[in-house]
Amino acid sequence: MMNKSKNNWTNWHHIFHQSILNNENFIPNDINLLISVSGGQDSMALLTLLNDIKENHNWSLIVWHGNHKWHNQSDEFAKRLQNYCSQKNIIFFKDSADEIDISTEEKARKWRYKKLCEKASEICAKDKNHRTLYIVTGHTSTDNTETFLLNLARGSDFSGLSGIARKRLLNSDYFLVRPLMIFSRNDTSDICKTLEIPFWVDPTNSDIQIKRNLIRHKVIRELEGIHPGCSYRINNFIEKMKNYNQERSELCELAIKSCLCDDGIKRATLNDLGEQARATLLLCLLRTKCKKQISSKNINDLSKQIFKKDTGHKYFSNGVKVIWNKNFIKINS
Repeated sequence: MMNKSKNNWTNWHHIFHQSILNNENFIPNDINLLISVSGGQDSMALLTLLNDIKENHNWSLIVWHGNHKWHNQSDEFAKRLQNYCSQKNIIFFKDSADEIDISTEEKARKWRYKKLCEKASEICAKDKNHRTLYIVTGHTSTDNTETFLLNLARGSDFSGLSGIARKRLLNSDYFLVRPLMIFSRNDTSDICKTLEIPFWVDPTNSDIQIKRNLIRHKVIRELEGIHPGCSYRINNFIEKMKNYNQERSELCELAIKSCLCDDGIKRATLNDLGEQARATLLLCLLRTKCKKQISSKNINDLSKQIFKKDTGHKYFSNGVKVIWNKNFIKINS
């Protein structure tokens, strides 16, 4: 049980801790937590809350900081964060990026996760107690709203509109968890003020040439002006989409079983379904073999061709090939 007599116990701690306790196996006890900390308000709020409740779960906290060197104060911010962790007796690691590694938002994201996985492997190799390690990031519900709007504008499918996962497997090795997603950026600002947590504002966060910043500072602000509280309602919708997508995946698995046979997928059974249902099942089958995202256009084209043509084939990424004849469909890789 959480020791609520601690001087730093607040309602924020209660909400945060209860969300972890109520989500079974979200973050197990007796493990290492490798926390990605930028030094901004979100990650500093996350670090503080985890540090305040770690003894109740026997967690060992380790901070990793990725220095993108996007502004002339980045080295100074890294030093201040390192000093803060030293004062709190928290292990601190950092990596500095080369310009080519972080030339775009997507490259920077991949660089961060690559370095986090490398550090996780290094820590686990040296851990004599063989403790499990989870990677933790400070994504909030605000990040979820921004991601939803960006994916909506890109024309993402249902999975893309299901928002940021609170827990997922990263590189098939380590679980990535995001316990702060119960809070918004306004909440993390209040947490930092209430608990007097230092944080450092990255000036690049105001650069609206960066897509996410444009969404944050322009689009969401305008939407909130038109319909106050829209961010909260968007997050509720994302949660519904997540549940819908989960239900859809489970129903797909049942439907696929009815189409499968020793020779492949029964074409007649698949073609008895509607066009969109066929496309959904084909996408579900291909996702297990294709690493790259498959566009809805390619799936819809495949669904139409299988319905109209008695024989044919279509290639996808990673050497995956869909072949069909009058009776059966096979997916080879």
